[in-house]
Amino acid sequence: MPRRHRRSAGDRPDADPAPSGLQRIEEHPDGAWVVRRVSGAGSDKTYRCPGCDQEVRPHTPHVVAWPADGAIGGFGDVGDRRHWHSPCWAARGRRGPRR
Repeated sequence: MPRRHRRSAGDRPDADPAPSGLQRIEEHPDGAWVVRRVSGAGSDKTYRCPGCDQEVRPHTPHVVAWPADGAIGGFGDVGDRRHWHSPCWAARGRRGPRR
């Protein structure tokens, strides 16, 4: 059976501009953020998502974000990093953190 042609990520209109492991600066109404996508294979700890206050389980793809205006090299402090579920990060401008 012939193999199907698979498009590369750059060919897809919905392709993530920051593939796993790479970081970029995102501008939001609350300031500039350094954002890094983490693949499921790249995480082996449990974190608490500030968007929904639920656990980000190990081996779950997610987003790590921290303020870009931090003190260390202009890219924030390690203590400022927060691990978000990807949908929570995308919706954070439309809703506040849950308590």
